[in-house]
Amino acid sequence: MSKPRVIFLDAVGTLFGVKGSVGQVYSDFAKRFGVVAAVNDVDRAFYKSFKTAPAMAFPTAPKTDVPHLEYLWWKKVAQQTFARLELLPKFTDFETFFTEVYQHFATADPWLLYPDTMSSIARWQRQDIELGIISNFDSRLHSVLTALDLIGKFQSVTISTEVGVAKPDSLIFITALQKHQAAATEAWHIGDSYDEDFLGAQSAGLKGIWIKRQGLYA
Repeated sequence: MSKPRVIFLDAVGTLFGVKGSVGQVYSDFAKRFGVVAAVNDVDRAFYKSFKTAPAMAFPTAPKTDVPHLEYLWWKKVAQQTFARLELLPKFTDFETFFTEVYQHFATADPWLLYPDTMSSIARWQRQDIELGIISNFDSRLHSVLTALDLIGKFQSVTISTEVGVAKPDSLIFITALQKHQAAATEAWHIGDSYDEDFLGAQSAGLKGIWIKRQGLYA
């Protein structure tokens, strides 16, 4: 297929990434609470905690509970990150620390658009290709997209916590396709995860495209 009807993109790690690293952000905020942690150590601990966490999807939860469940999911990842470094007991107010970090990632400040993001979007728009996002991030994505001036460039945004399943589950791709009334064979999905984005898209019948980026996300 030389030209798809719809191109879906992953968000974090594909359209934009963390300035520096998650470890840098966590370390900087921890210093404000009197906890000193080496950035590289935090990055490694975060990556292990993030990769071993369950999928961020809450299929049986009422929609009104989802934002709080997202918060608790990330809080557990953060707790495990500092516990791996034996630094968790050093926090006198971890709740406030994490709340500030969590709110920070809902703004534009920690994020950096990749150099090819806007030019790629503009090129696809000139070709009248519909664009959508399929992401395993949480509902803060809506505010981040707005802050980065991306929200109006996509006809749909599909998030795992809103669907109840996470990539690579085919249901999240099917849900996104339905928003465009498109068949899987008419769509591409581009993302930075080989398993979640490339293989997940292919399993759902879309053309999967794997883009390799540097860095971690939170």
